[in-house]
Amino acid sequence: MDVLIHLFVGLHIIGIAALLGGFLTQMKAMGQGTARFTPAMLHGALTMLVTGVILVGLNQADDQTVDNIKIGVKLALLIVILGLVYVKRDEEKADKGMFGLVGLLTTANVFIAVLWT
Repeated sequence: MDVLIHLFVGLHIIGIAALLGGFLTQMKAMGQGTARFTPAMLHGALTMLVTGVILVGLNQADDQTVDNIKIGVKLALLIVILGLVYVKRDEEKADKGMFGLVGLLTTANVFIAVLWT
């Protein structure tokens, strides 16, 4: 079971990297007002959602404790991120505030995962 959990943790980190990497590569464009939500950002967020749900299930099946409040907060942030990226994915330009919010929420999600014990 540990190998399976570690595999999905790795996939979860790849999803975070795709979402945050998509944001970071467009920070210069955000300053110019030409940033857009890329497919990598959407796929990264979806990967985070799927692997996160699987990780919760695997950890509960392995009788490990799961902090449901932490998972709920992370899920709520991810749903907001997914909503923003999905709705605005076809637009040529994303609003600076909305694009920045996705980066902020993604970063907050990472810090919640690392620091909330």
